[in-house]
Amino acid sequence: MADVRPAGSDSDVAGLGRGKASAFVTPALLLIAAFLVFPALWLLWIGLTDLTVSGRTSVDVSFVGLDNYANALDDPLFRNSLWITLLFVFGSAVIGQNFLGFTLAWSLRDAARWLRAVVESLVLLAWILPSSVVAVLWIAMLDRDAGTINQLLDNPGYAWMIRHPLAVIIVFNIWRGTAFSMLLYSAALSTVPPSHLETARLAGASGPQTLRDVVFPHVRAHVLTNTLLISLWTFNDFTPYLLTRGEPNHGSETLPIFLYRQGIDDGALGYGAAASVLMLLINLVLALFYLRLLRRRPK
Repeated sequence: MADVRPAGSDSDVAGLGRGKASAFVTPALLLIAAFLVFPALWLLWIGLTDLTVSGRTSVDVSFVGLDNYANALDDPLFRNSLWITLLFVFGSAVIGQNFLGFTLAWSLRDAARWLRAVVESLVLLAWILPSSVVAVLWIAMLDRDAGTINQLLDNPGYAWMIRHPLAVIIVFNIWRGTAFSMLLYSAALSTVPPSHLETARLAGASGPQTLRDVVFPHVRAHVLTNTLLISLWTFNDFTPYLLTRGEPNHGSETLPIFLYRQGIDDGALGYGAAASVLMLLINLVLALFYLRLLRRRPK
C-alpha cells in the first residue's frame, strides 16, 4: 500500500510529529542522563584520580590515569575477593538455586494444592523478608553458644561462621534466593506439552531421560535466562556482609564487600571506583557469555 502521508511530513506512526514525540521522550532521557549516564561517567572519572574521603587528596585531587586499575589487578586482596565471588556465584546461584529451584518446581507439579501452597509460601517467605531480618535470624541460628544448629547437633561452641564462612554464605544465598528460580521454572514447565511427557512415559523413558530429551529442550531458554539473572544478582549481592563482614581473614570477602571496604571504610574513592569499573566489566562478560549461549540454537 502506498504511503498516504503528505510529502515532507514529519509525522511518525502515532501521528504526533517529531516535535511532540521529542517532548514526550525528553523527560525520560533527562532522568536516564541524571541517574545513569552522569553517575557512570563520574565513576569513570573518579577511577582515574587519587580522590580520597579525607586528607590532602580529598581536596587536591590528581589525575593518575590507569594506575588504580593496575594496582587493583595487582592487589592480592582484589584477586582473592574475585575468586571468592566466583565460588559464591557458582555454588549458590549456578548450582544451588538452579538445582533446588528446578527440583521444587518439578516435584510440585502434581502435588496436592495445599502442599504446593505451603511449600511455595515458605520458600517465598525467605525471599521477601528484609535482608537485615534474615541476617539476624541466621546469626542467631549459627551462634556458637546458643545457636539452634549447635543445640540440635549437641555441639556447643562450634563457630560455623569462623570455620566455614564461605560455605555459610553459599547455603544462606541458596536458602534465600531459590524462590525466584522456583517460580520461573514452574512457569516454564507449564509450557511442556503433557502429550510429550505421556509419550515418553509410554516409551519407557526413565525420569532423567525424560528431563534430558523432553523437558530440557522446551525450557532451555528459561534455564539460561534464569542462570543469567541469578548469577548477576549474586555477583553484586552485598548481603553476605551482614553475616560475616568478609571475615575471617578475608575468607568470605566478595567483591561488593571489598569495594565497600576500600571506598567507604578506607576512604580510597579513586581506587574503589576503579575496582568498581572492573567489577562492571566482569558482569558484562558474564552477561555476554550467557546471551551467546541463549542465541545458540540447540542441535
